[in-house]
Amino acid sequence: MALQLGFQGLRGVSFLVPKKWFRITWICQRKRAISRSVLCGLMLFSLGLVSLFTGQIAADLEWSQIRGRWESKRITDAVVVARILNATLVVPQLDHHSFWKDDSEFENIFDIDWFISSLSKDVTIIKRIPDKIMRSMEKPPYTMRPPRKSTPEYYLDQVLPILLRRRAVQLTKFDYRLTNNLDDELQKLRCRVNYHALKFTEPIQLLGQKLVKRMRTMSSRYIAVHLRFEPDMLAFSGCYYGGGEKERNELREIRKRWTTLPDLSAEEEQSRGKCPLTPHEVGLMLRALGFVNRTYIYVASGEIYGGEETLQPLKDLFPNFYTKEMLAREDLKPFLPFSSQLAAIDYIICDESDVFATNNNGNMAKILAGHRRYIGYKRTIRPNAKKLSSLFKARNQMAWKVFSRKVKLAQRGFMGEPDEMRPGRGDFHEFPSSCICQNPDLIEIGGNLVKPQPTETI
Repeated sequence: MALQLGFQGLRGVSFLVPKKWFRITWICQRKRAISRSVLCGLMLFSLGLVSLFTGQIAADLEWSQIRGRWESKRITDAVVVARILNATLVVPQLDHHSFWKDDSEFENIFDIDWFISSLSKDVTIIKRIPDKIMRSMEKPPYTMRPPRKSTPEYYLDQVLPILLRRRAVQLTKFDYRLTNNLDDELQKLRCRVNYHALKFTEPIQLLGQKLVKRMRTMSSRYIAVHLRFEPDMLAFSGCYYGGGEKERNELREIRKRWTTLPDLSAEEEQSRGKCPLTPHEVGLMLRALGFVNRTYIYVASGEIYGGEETLQPLKDLFPNFYTKEMLAREDLKPFLPFSSQLAAIDYIICDESDVFATNNNGNMAKILAGHRRYIGYKRTIRPNAKKLSSLFKARNQMAWKVFSRKVKLAQRGFMGEPDEMRPGRGDFHEFPSSCICQNPDLIEIGGNLVKPQPTETI
């Protein structure tokens, strides 16, 4: 599991490649007639592990949290890049100056020893760059920013020569810096990192499971809802929710954090389905889909914009409404100063839910949906905001049965069905098809997975 919400930015991760392997790495880069992954694998198998002390890549990765953006896939991609470069990864350092002001280190959130040992057959990982290496470097790490969605060839052709020459390269803004489409072996490595190597620390895991048990004690089944209606999300989206100049001024001020964001039209963004639903709209969608008033829901969220007044309509629709603060009480106190650790607790409870409903198709939603498919399929509902927007506007002009029928129609293809996306399509973190065995009882006809018709035997 490589997931995170509101986790702060990473100051760096590192990889190391010995100079004496230069020719080997170059062969893997140049001999295009032979499969790169096969050739590199054979050479590494015959020559053994690479040295840890000759080259480094540090990548700035930003973590997000349930209160921000869940970005574990950046860590996942950093591991995959280390594999591509035949390099050693240094455990990431978290940025303590991000929006969430969290002092957590990697080892405060994830089991660092498990992370290192579980990936030892794929990538060599060390906790820190040895002082001896740092002192021996003539120049500080070379800084570069790979283009978005870079291919393995880019890293081999552009990054590797600099790494071998300078011994240290810093890759900045490592978000979406590796292509979604990789060969199956590298995709499977993504799964090993996401779903096995990144394991939360024992205190986080124990509290998360305790809160799941408390939910199960009240009801055998529950929905988890990731509202994603915090001020930063609304400001980033450029949307407007009817709060007048006060809302516009507050969100405009927050939006200044992102210096490269373009000016957006709130009306156009809503018509394009880019605006998060309000908590009330999320509740209406769930009720229209058939979830009854007595359904138990767990809400994962940070500070909701508008506070209790914004939340109350959702609570009216679903009175059995719970948050980690309500379930944990005093047990949560040690985690309160650390937004990243609170996000991890939310993640566990969402992952264990019978149904997970997200309010935007961001990275947390994609990672959770992918994990829930990977472990044997558990439903994840994504709102089709583009179609739902017009329905919410016209809701008072139609009977509830008509509204419900139209919502169900709008949500076709957004209900988390196992075969919702053809293998190889969509974001891999959301649809990890390379890591999931296909049902032998289904065959593909015309792009759809269907059960074969029985044939007569003579």
